[in-house]
Amino acid sequence: MYGLRPHVHQAADRLRAAGHEVHVPDLYDGRVVDTPEEGLAIKEEIGRDELLKRAVAAAAPLSAGGLVYAGFSLGAAIAQNLALGDEQSRGLLLMHGTSDMPDGVAADDLPIQLHVADPDTYEPVDWLNAWYLGLRRARADVEVFRYPGVGHLFTDPDLPDYNAEAAERAWRIALDFLAGL
Repeated sequence: MYGLRPHVHQAADRLRAAGHEVHVPDLYDGRVVDTPEEGLAIKEEIGRDELLKRAVAAAAPLSAGGLVYAGFSLGAAIAQNLALGDEQSRGLLLMHGTSDMPDGVAADDLPIQLHVADPDTYEPVDWLNAWYLGLRRARADVEVFRYPGVGHLFTDPDLPDYNAEAAERAWRIALDFLAGL
């Protein structure tokens, strides 16, 4: 929800260094903000439907042969929507965020991995439990990794939520997940 902060580009570079092809769409037209309130204001200004349209437009030319979708926070919610709507999706990596589960979605054996703070004000426990059960009913292969005592965006070294130990653990697990796809 902060836009394409330096951490997003650093994460993309980390994935590239591990041998992955990475594309980083800019859904906020170059705007980057410093607070959740500013990010939510941009999200509301652009609108959820428009953000999804922009994400689909960025992913569609790349999706032949199957993509692994990934995102941070709001970007994770958008990535989830894209992955569940793409029959060729090969996987979904969610860092710090999820999205609601549309009815009737089939995610047959889609590998999904979520890394989330515990507790997380943006991803309450009841929400995560319902989210997990919805994806299991859709037959997705879901793993959830919870990180006690950290803030929402604990992998971003430029934010107060950052926790180096939790971030490195999340990256280690996430890179293993991606290597196995």
